[in-house]
Amino acid sequence: MTEFHPVRRALLSVSDKTGLIELGQALAERGVELLSTGGSAKALRDAGLTVKDVSDVTGFPEMMDGRVKTLHPNVHGGLLALRDNDDHVAAMDKHGIAAIDLLVVNLYPFEATVAKGADYDTCIENIDIGGPAMIRAAAKNHGFVNVVVDVEDYEKLLGDMDQHDGATCPRFRKKLAQKAYARTAAYDSAVSNWMASALELEAPKRRAFAGELKQTLRYGENSHQKAAFYTDGSDRPGVATAVQLQGKELSYNNINDTDAAYELVAEFDPAETAAVAIIKHANPCGVARGATLAEAYQQAFDCDRTSAFGGIVALNQPLDAETAAKITEIFTEVVIAPGASDEAKAIFAAKKNLRLLLTDGLPDTRASIVAYKQVGGGMLVQDKDVGYVNLSDLKVVTEKAPTDEQMQDLLFAWKVAKHVKSNAIVYVKDNATVGVGAGQMSRLDSANVAASKAQRMADVLGLDESLAKGSAVASDAFFPFADGLLEAAAAGATCVIQPGGSMRDDEVIKAANDAGIAMVFTGMRHFRH
Repeated sequence: MTEFHPVRRALLSVSDKTGLIELGQALAERGVELLSTGGSAKALRDAGLTVKDVSDVTGFPEMMDGRVKTLHPNVHGGLLALRDNDDHVAAMDKHGIAAIDLLVVNLYPFEATVAKGADYDTCIENIDIGGPAMIRAAAKNHGFVNVVVDVEDYEKLLGDMDQHDGATCPRFRKKLAQKAYARTAAYDSAVSNWMASALELEAPKRRAFAGELKQTLRYGENSHQKAAFYTDGSDRPGVATAVQLQGKELSYNNINDTDAAYELVAEFDPAETAAVAIIKHANPCGVARGATLAEAYQQAFDCDRTSAFGGIVALNQPLDAETAAKITEIFTEVVIAPGASDEAKAIFAAKKNLRLLLTDGLPDTRASIVAYKQVGGGMLVQDKDVGYVNLSDLKVVTEKAPTDEQMQDLLFAWKVAKHVKSNAIVYVKDNATVGVGAGQMSRLDSANVAASKAQRMADVLGLDESLAKGSAVASDAFFPFADGLLEAAAAGATCVIQPGGSMRDDEVIKAANDAGIAMVFTGMRHFRH
């Protein structure tokens, strides 16, 4: 394998023409012959560059609406030929095939076409065939050929050529080849997953996953773990698509927690009420609605002031100055919101380490997307939990029915419980969490943890009775025994929302009646592991 191979002939065929003219000019200045196709060739000629059409190389015009233009031995032979193989060189000489040392291709915008909601036939027409074929050929022959699929690599290519007198080094070509194969893999993944969705296949025989590097991270959950952040190409509002205005680089845990916070706060319609969620270690430590963001933040903060320190704050409305001032009273890692006022930005600017992320909106919490989790030797795949219950879906199962106000708190608690690690117990009063029990091995323990938090915060606030007194309680799954419900009742809860479905439902219902509390069943659970 040749260590350094000069770039004398390049084929440029791109859908995204960003930087194309500048690259063409730079290559021409370095004595590189330019080949091109269709719109790329026209753009280069319009810039005054000398370009040879691929159709002149193949002897065939572009045909079938551009479907056939580069699928020809004069192209693929030029990309695949081993320059140090006598048989390959002889075949090139015999058939008049000239070597292609550089391929610059980016593919038809299939992912963008799907994201725009195009119809089936339009999506099909935006599946690139010749591009991936050339990319794979050039990448295979990276011992001699450079393949560039990313605009950000144009300058790197020119830099490597300048460093090696018009040639490129083998490690650089290998890195280009790796990226090229990753691009075609991601492209095929996008196509196959789109087709699976179009065909409504719940479990296709093979499923591919792909991502694009957004950020290398200092480390993962712990300092001894390596990590990076990849995006999936979707435009879902959230941490992956947000713009960071200030603060240190996000960490692995920051990203994970911010995602959890924003997905939770999006459960609350900003047109109806302001809402704030404070997250710690992917679990909510305080969630509240209010007439204003500032009011909602204060109520969320008063649920668990200790855990809120160093937490993640998510807002469902644009950040305003009053709320910004309150948030900066304690140390906060990240704030994410659908916008911010100039006054709020100025207040945050004084806190250099506070990360502020702004998005174009809230994610649609009812939009079905695929969620996946790696396990040893495989991948678990499921629909994202978009389960939702309305007031009309609730079934009163006790002698006492909840009041209208209690029903509102029950529904609020149910939305929050969906985002709490199982086993989840959530106490809510007046549109604010007052106690959250997360991730315990028994529902009784979760009820106890949440109740103890409510009592501790009452002590901090100087109140005579627990915040759980008069609260509504949500359980993410059914009570297998009455003990968890009785723990909540003992803490002062007056009503409960749970899925129902336990073999001991009658026992639990009787315990609720004996305790004088109301209970409703949803018929739906929200396990979150």
